[in-house]
Amino acid sequence: MAAATRDPYEVLGVPRGAGREEIQRAYRRLARRHHPDVSAEPGAEERFKEISAAYRWLVARARTRGRGDVDLSSWLFRGARGADLRAEVTVGVEVAYTGGRRRVTVAGPAGRPRQYDVHVPPGVADGERLRLPGRGEPGVRGGVAGDLLLEVHLAPHPRLRVAGRDVRVAVPISPWEAALGAVVPVGLPGGDVRLEVPAGSSSGRRVRLRGHGLPNPRGAPGDLFAELRIVVPERLTPGERALFGSLARESPFDPRDESG
Repeated sequence: MAAATRDPYEVLGVPRGAGREEIQRAYRRLARRHHPDVSAEPGAEERFKEISAAYRWLVARARTRGRGDVDLSSWLFRGARGADLRAEVTVGVEVAYTGGRRRVTVAGPAGRPRQYDVHVPPGVADGERLRLPGRGEPGVRGGVAGDLLLEVHLAPHPRLRVAGRDVRVAVPISPWEAALGAVVPVGLPGGDVRLEVPAGSSSGRRVRLRGHGLPNPRGAPGDLFAELRIVVPERLTPGERALFGSLARESPFDPRDESG
């Protein structure tokens, strides 16, 4: 039997009927020795691919034992798909709005890191998994490469809080904007939006802007929830002090009056 079609038990050097733990130990030992990032021997890459394919076949056979065998011809005559790789990446909320490129480091089978430049699409949510076809381990005997499964996490933002695709932000406003109403800008990674502050607003009031949360490539975008916070100047000019004093004398409003 040619080397390319050797029995998978022979490839890993395990007896027929070997359990999953024994198969894993043999695979790890051989993978550390023959990984192309480690071994300088001629043909190390092809040998490593053969080892990886034999391992996947034997694990699949061990998993189905008792539920019918895996046909040995699937190993001898068919190409084996490459293994999937898994990794995590943390991006800022700005990337969730607009997309961007990131470099991802993935641990290979022998523990040697590999680096990939990947495009994170706009609209990615925290915890979402992206499948990048063909970016995993190469296939064997013409088999297709595996995929890279990338789990995305959003880094904390100093102003924006993300919940799913909805975004919350605190918006400072002046006392006169709160009393009279105003239109104020709110800075977002996708660009500024205009927020209408209703007249007579108090601190803590929430205003909803539909569709201004994170984008959604498969449906409706999230919403933006703006929480109003009234901010008073720390130091008043003489004119401001006079105006506030006049307001205090003129207005009967008592914020502590619970009579309604």
